[in-house]
Amino acid sequence: MGGVVIVGTQWGDEGKGKLVDLFTEEADCVVRYAGGPNAGHTLVVGTERIVVRLVPSGILRPNVRCILGQGMVVDATTFLGEIDELTKRGYECLSRLVLSDAAHLILPYHTLVDGLREAKPGGIGTTKRGVGPCYEDKIARRGVRVSLLRDPAKLRDVAKFALETWAPTILALGGKVPTLDEVLAPLASAAERLVPLIADTGREIHEALQRKQRVLFEGAQGTLLDIDHGTYPFVTSSSAAAGGACIGSGVGPRAIDRVVGLVKAYCTRVGDGPFPTELLEETGQRLRDIGREYGSVTGRPRRCGWLDLPALRYAARINGLDAFLLTKLDVLTGFEKVGVCTHYETERGRTDEWPGDGLSKVKPVIEMFPGWSESLSHARSINDLPSAARRYVEFIEAQLGVPALVVSVGERRDETIVRGSLFRN
Repeated sequence: MGGVVIVGTQWGDEGKGKLVDLFTEEADCVVRYAGGPNAGHTLVVGTERIVVRLVPSGILRPNVRCILGQGMVVDATTFLGEIDELTKRGYECLSRLVLSDAAHLILPYHTLVDGLREAKPGGIGTTKRGVGPCYEDKIARRGVRVSLLRDPAKLRDVAKFALETWAPTILALGGKVPTLDEVLAPLASAAERLVPLIADTGREIHEALQRKQRVLFEGAQGTLLDIDHGTYPFVTSSSAAAGGACIGSGVGPRAIDRVVGLVKAYCTRVGDGPFPTELLEETGQRLRDIGREYGSVTGRPRRCGWLDLPALRYAARINGLDAFLLTKLDVLTGFEKVGVCTHYETERGRTDEWPGDGLSKVKPVIEMFPGWSESLSHARSINDLPSAARRYVEFIEAQLGVPALVVSVGERRDETIVRGSLFRN
């Protein structure tokens, strides 16, 4: 049995938390392979609502091993705070959490720089959690790896060099440069708790696959925010597409047996950047309110718009999708008409292809579909859906050329139409 990647196909916020949590009932391991505390995954169990930012979404399942891979950047205080909150709610964590020795630590100068940059004109709308600057240090080879928690003297030397490098930037942005002791203070108490969790996670994942265990690779953000394949420069700092699962977790491509994409039934985006189907009037606000489209990390309102098929086809190609999981179909209930972008009008004519850097100049061609008024929350098969909702799902399947493995009709685990196993037998 190989691994399965669940990846967002839009601009993030597709509902990964619920569906990763749902399918972890089948999994032995869940691996987060990219991103950091800028990715909030919301889990709803009964009336309980839990948001995790760094801890993998499989943590609510008592027998699932949860691994933070080397592609991640980790804020130690946030990570330990999540562990404490989950423990308080009755979820045992420590014996099932593993942290890669090669992941990078977000330090106070990262969050300081991130916030100062966003306060200036031209910010791209980051979460100000220090993720981008931390990845900058990683690429510049001055990053503080998790493994340095075992070697305080070397950690201090590396952090000192990085802080000296950032100091001119901090001053130029109008900030105050922290002392090295202020930078390292949060790690002093965190190290004692984190060191027992540190391991060579690439080897652990490889051994799990060798034992024929089921490994679920959990993406963060979405394909259209990928550093290489997204709407650059309005992107995240990591490889959010399915290919990032190999790099960010330390396994080869042959370890991946299946790639499944998350597709929200409409589109949302946080921060700046092109968004062809954005609805700026009452319809967009209605989608936002019904879908509770406010950031789980920042609380910021998300921009809302109709489904974008050219963007989805592009994501299907980039990720090599075998199937997709449709989320938030229930949010469209009550709309008289539901819009879908089928093509773009460009300077060179009409196209159904992704235009790359030209996305900001396209005009969406919107096809309106009949809506439905019936509640979807009790549907447990496609045939239980109102005919208009069923046709909407079938249209998306036909356009993407892959089946909908799941259709989510509510927030809770049980409000889901499941049409097969995530893992192939």
